[in-house]
Amino acid sequence: MTLQPGDPAPDFNAKDQDGNAIALSDFKGKKLVLYFYPKDDTPGCTAQACDLRDNYQHMLAKGYAVVGVSVDDEKSHRKFIEKYELPFPLIADTDHAVVDAYGVWVEKNMYGRKYMGTARTTFVIDESGKIEEVIGKVKTKAHTEQILK
Repeated sequence: MTLQPGDPAPDFNAKDQDGNAIALSDFKGKKLVLYFYPKDDTPGCTAQACDLRDNYQHMLAKGYAVVGVSVDDEKSHRKFIEKYELPFPLIADTDHAVVDAYGVWVEKNMYGRKYMGTARTTFVIDESGKIEEVIGKVKTKAHTEQILK
């Protein structure tokens, strides 16, 4: 089952790069950009994170909080954040609970090799916890523009 606009966003309780708990309920009354990406410090994921970083103040001014999610561990996230000076938290979803809840842990195919991985997908969640938009075709270098269009 894929999540659609209007659906309630699945609740989650996970840890960020510093081991701090982050839950969907932390964002009640705010808009949340919850973006799922395959891997820290890879070209597409870096372009996406840096686009969100470069437009972060604009996103905050529009009332959006930003949280990234990948299955990388806390140490990997800390290095990624430090290297690119990312101002938002990254969830270390090593047990796949959040990617599973949002339906983005999928079979992928590269060069004929099938494997499981995270589908690059962004969920824009409204102040009441409902999904406002699902962006499946992410433009990594112009992602903020896609979100705020």
